[in-house]
Amino acid sequence: MPNPKPSTFDLIAFDWDGTLFDSTKIIVRCIQAAVRDVGGAVPTDEAAGYVIGLGLMQALAHAAPDVPPEKYPELGARYRHHYMGHQNDIVLFEGVLPLLDALKARGHLLTVATGKSRRGLDEALQAVELKNRFDGSRTADETVGKPHPRMLHELMEEFGVSPERTLMIGDTTHDLQMALNAGCASVGVSYGAHETTGFNALKPRFVAPTVGDLHAWLVDNA
Repeated sequence: MPNPKPSTFDLIAFDWDGTLFDSTKIIVRCIQAAVRDVGGAVPTDEAAGYVIGLGLMQALAHAAPDVPPEKYPELGARYRHHYMGHQNDIVLFEGVLPLLDALKARGHLLTVATGKSRRGLDEALQAVELKNRFDGSRTADETVGKPHPRMLHELMEEFGVSPERTLMIGDTTHDLQMALNAGCASVGVSYGAHETTGFNALKPRFVAPTVGDLHAWLVDNA
C-alpha cells in the first residue's frame, strides 16, 4: 500500500458565515432592518453583504455611515433582535459535515476564526452539534476583528503551528487579507458574501465555487 501523501497544513481555520453556514442573505436582511429601525439610510444588498465577517459594531458602522455613534448601541441591539428571530433558519452548506469529518480523519487541527460574538458562535456550535469537530476558535469580541491578523496569531500560538503550516478558508476579502497579514496561505470560496473580483490581489491558493470543489481541493492539496 502506498504511503499517504504528507499534509501541507497542520492547522486549518474556517470563517463561519458564508463559508460553513448559509447565512449571508439573512444577515444582509437583518443589517438592513436594524439600520431602518434607527432611521438610517438602508444599505444596498451589496453594501450590507460587504461587511459580513467584520466584528458586529465595526460592520454596522461601515454599513450605516449616516447613523451617529451615539446610536450604535441601539443599532447593535436591533440587529441582534432581528437575527435572533431568524437564527434557526440558518443551515450548514450541503457537504460541510463530510468535509470536516474528512479533514479530522486526516489529522488536521480544525478551528474557527469569525466575526461573530463568542455567545453567537457557541450557540451555533451547540445548535448544529458541531462542537466536537473543532479544536479551537476565536471570535471578534474576544480579540481583534478582521482583517487584523491577531485571531490567526492566537490560534497558531495556542496549537504551536507556524504560519507556513496554517491555512485560512473564507468567503470575504477580510478573511483573505487577514491570512495575508498573518503570513498564512488562504483559500477563498465564491458561494458566500463577497464577489471574487478582489480575491486575486490577496493571493489565495484556490477559489472554490462549491463546498464539493473545496473538499476536492483540500484532499489533494492540504
